[in-house]
Amino acid sequence: MLASLVGFLRDVDRAEEAAQEAFAIAAQRWPTSGVPDNPGAWLVTAARNRAIDRIRRERTLAGKLHLLPVQEAIIEEFDDTRIKDERLELIFTCCHPALPLDGQVALTLRTLGGLRTAEIARSFLVSEETMKRRLTRAKNKIKATGIPFAVPGAHLLSERVDAVLAVIYLIYNEGYRGRIDLGAEAIRLGHVLATLMPEQPEVHGLLALMLIHHARRRARFSGDDLVLLDDQDRSLWDMRQITAGRAVLDRALALGGRGAYVVQAVIASLQTHERIDWPQVAAMYRRLAGLTGSPVVELNHAVAVAQAGDPAAALHAVDRLDLDGYLYFHSTRGELLRRLGRAAEARTAYHRALELATSTPERRFLRRRLQQL
Repeated sequence: MLASLVGFLRDVDRAEEAAQEAFAIAAQRWPTSGVPDNPGAWLVTAARNRAIDRIRRERTLAGKLHLLPVQEAIIEEFDDTRIKDERLELIFTCCHPALPLDGQVALTLRTLGGLRTAEIARSFLVSEETMKRRLTRAKNKIKATGIPFAVPGAHLLSERVDAVLAVIYLIYNEGYRGRIDLGAEAIRLGHVLATLMPEQPEVHGLLALMLIHHARRRARFSGDDLVLLDDQDRSLWDMRQITAGRAVLDRALALGGRGAYVVQAVIASLQTHERIDWPQVAAMYRRLAGLTGSPVVELNHAVAVAQAGDPAAALHAVDRLDLDGYLYFHSTRGELLRRLGRAAEARTAYHRALELATSTPERRFLRRRLQQL
């Protein structure tokens, strides 16, 4: 809905205000009048009408007419663009290179990705207040510089693809944490993007990564309990999707892909083998760390080192990382300390992780680990 409104109004703030007003009207009317046959169309129509009324009340309609292609708010089909997907089109639109990359990604996730500010902040490993300020700065720059909400020409798509990939990746990450609807939507966007940019290896790498991980979704949770990779019931894995993901990965490698998403897809594929070659996984994480410089990747590398048989070396590597506000830093430390027989320290690490946990499966898993100590 918000993607449609941003495309219609070419203004993020107006689109958000109109959406909020439409939902408020629906909350007031629908309990008595009933839910309309097409609630999505009803909401978009109501939001557009409210936006037009607001513009008229502010007596700026004359200056805004070029943004309003119809006199009456109706639900019409969008033009057949080169992207052929409304949400992906608006993601490319919001990922304008005049904004810093983190601003592009954060604003797009908030406006079009279905993520709350707190979820975006968690993805960027910053506080919610810091993320609010980043979003405000991005919106203010759009207004101050007159950045247009327009689909870039085909020759400009490549300069925005890094930000678009980051948006889709972070949408998927929230899906991986349990919001399956977001995972499925990220994969859908990945398919559309791969069709749009068939010669971009990183596009195929990201799609392969998502497909392979998503194939394990039913095994990752048992009710409200989180199930680790070693304990997952492989009969619940979607082997057809894993095969499809590996085929997409082969395409990425054939195109010369050696970037971060391709390497992550290789790691995901290795972890679906019946016997996981953990030294090879650790080597791939070491390569990924060189590409990204990410402390989170360093943390994952340490996990692979532990799985390869050296938890002491893994703990030494983890203790050099500055990730105090990151849930999985503390849960990983707790697991390594537990394996090394340092129960009291493990308990402290798990308690800190529990303070940072935001989902029921995460909390249940950590409480179970504490009970086992």
